[in-house]
Amino acid sequence: MTIKEIYDLAVKIGIENDFRTKKEIDEYLKHRKAEYDKLSREEKEYFDKERLVNPYSDTRIHNANGAKNIKKIFTSVDVSMGGLMLAKELGADLVLNHHPIGLALAGLDDVMNYQIDQMEKIGIPVNIAEKLLHKRISEVARGISPSNHYVTVDAARLLEVNLMNVHTPGDNCAAMFVTRALEKAKPRYVGDILEELLKIPEYREAKKQGAGPILFSGGKNNRCGKITVSEFTGGTEGSKEIYGAMANAGIGTIISMHQSEEHRKAAEEAHINVIVAGHISSDSLGMNLILDEIEKKGVEIIPFGGLIRVSRNKKK
Repeated sequence: MTIKEIYDLAVKIGIENDFRTKKEIDEYLKHRKAEYDKLSREEKEYFDKERLVNPYSDTRIHNANGAKNIKKIFTSVDVSMGGLMLAKELGADLVLNHHPIGLALAGLDDVMNYQIDQMEKIGIPVNIAEKLLHKRISEVARGISPSNHYVTVDAARLLEVNLMNVHTPGDNCAAMFVTRALEKAKPRYVGDILEELLKIPEYREAKKQGAGPILFSGGKNNRCGKITVSEFTGGTEGSKEIYGAMANAGIGTIISMHQSEEHRKAAEEAHINVIVAGHISSDSLGMNLILDEIEKKGVEIIPFGGLIRVSRNKKK
């Protein structure tokens, strides 16, 4: 596979596991193209044109030295400088990171608009979702602004290491996997959800490492009510003010990757049960589902940087 083929495959899998329909995603890209067409020549110079074809602004190729065949991928949740050097030492053809870096980090706030669609799908009026989430998106944009976006990208360039990152497509895969597992299991009590999560290998391994699924709000004997896997994808944590609207929409239990103390308190005040499945384990689950498809093409996968590698490919 070439780097571009791996990138296109990751985006394709992300779209297939998106809570939006293909038609909705196409409409989103069409709207983005209309906005681009209205820009002045000077403004178009600074526009990231990849946003016209890829709905995930936090997923990008950062360094590609030629189009050689990729046979070995060094993959990480958070690649470090030392990780880049180790990847080079091990002869990896590509470093595939999960969390955004470079231009993808600068675009993290934009992908948060996806959360508005998620909230609308669970019954929150879109005008309320937009009002609350646009405020949070602005906060995230200001928080990202002073970051040193290109430090890892620059290091990869100097080391002549091919580098890309896949964020929202991986998170989409994890969110859809957990959603389908719980829809099949039909848990009645909150404790039942914790048991179901531990049937997933990444979460079992994380529990052994001291970072397994945990109940953040509510009680194990509480009935679940309507369950939503709402805090897995869409960039980062949304608005802490959204929980009242979620409760009014009939949500009883939220499954989250991670949650701040402020968000936990807000969910508790809205009488919503919260289970935090685990950040790195959930990231690992999502990336594994993409890596499995790459592995099927005969590519060797080297996990690093916290990634809990579980292959679901049948061994011959």
